[in-house]
Amino acid sequence: MSYSLVILSTAYLPPIQYFAKLVGYQNVYTEVFETYSKQSFRNRCEILSCNGPLSLIVPVIKTNGNKTLTKDIRIDYSTNWQKNHWKAIESAYRNSAYYDFVSDLLLPFYSQKETFLIDFNSKINNELLLFLGISKKINETDQFLKQYAADIADLRAAIHPKTQFQTDDAHFSPVKYYQVFSDRYEFVPNLSIIDLLFNEGLNSISVIESSIKK
Repeated sequence: MSYSLVILSTAYLPPIQYFAKLVGYQNVYTEVFETYSKQSFRNRCEILSCNGPLSLIVPVIKTNGNKTLTKDIRIDYSTNWQKNHWKAIESAYRNSAYYDFVSDLLLPFYSQKETFLIDFNSKINNELLLFLGISKKINETDQFLKQYAADIADLRAAIHPKTQFQTDDAHFSPVKYYQVFSDRYEFVPNLSIIDLLFNEGLNSISVIESSIKK
């Protein structure tokens, strides 16, 4: 890649494109001083269920309304979303080749309760990076900048679940791999990283690396 540093949003079980940035860039920063943006991967992921792509959304509390900074976003436990997310994940991937390995990594996050969304996301992503054999420190920003220097890859808004907000990414090209419901659906690219992990296990790193375009 032409940059050595990338700025990303926080993300819940983010898409493979996001993990390609974690793997491909030498220095990674998570934006935490932005005004929180709703309907993004910050608190949602997309998995492949028996009925097709399914969004899982972490309910949040904006302590300062629409002016709440990402670092101050709290997770809302007034509903049993953890149980619901886990049931959905279990139903979607229990027949996958690497279900036992990956579910052991994920299950603790659906019984413990983190206060802040950024901590929850960070801990899961770090655990999954370690599973892939990647040791990398992911830093947090210490201030909000509307624009960064030309030699910094600012992807805070580029990786988005809604097509109209997505930015063309010349450095990422999805690589096809086996998916649980391949007998029912055409290959669905760029789902949550867990879709890849459940289906490919440790081979996932090869898939990610192959998706990175220099």
